[in-house]
Amino acid sequence: MANRYGEAAILAAKSGGNPNVSWETALEKLYPTSPVARMRGSARSAFLGLCEEGLVKGIPAGEYKAGKENKAIAVRAARLLLAGTEKYSIGTLWTAATGGGRKQDCQLDVVFALWKNGLLADSVQ
Repeated sequence: MANRYGEAAILAAKSGGNPNVSWETALEKLYPTSPVARMRGSARSAFLGLCEEGLVKGIPAGEYKAGKENKAIAVRAARLLLAGTEKYSIGTLWTAATGGGRKQDCQLDVVFALWKNGLLADSVQ
């Protein structure tokens, strides 16, 4: 099972509809008493960024207001996983997607959860 941000991504992807609303609904379910946890921007931007690029099955590409940096990391990581040329851990995927640098902040939890559950799309929808 994925961590809660991964679970939120799975719930939001499966619910379809507006990804902003689906993400908020999933976090309210998973973190009912923690507004701080529901506001974590890195995981949210990773999910919305994947949605913007049409990389989440069932969600059309569009403008969902993802943060640029977290979106870029999530999209690069998703494309690496979808290429299927290597087996990755969160650490090795982080390095491959970012070159190292800053610390991973749940972005890849979202990407891995969607990938492991067959929810990453191979191409733009």
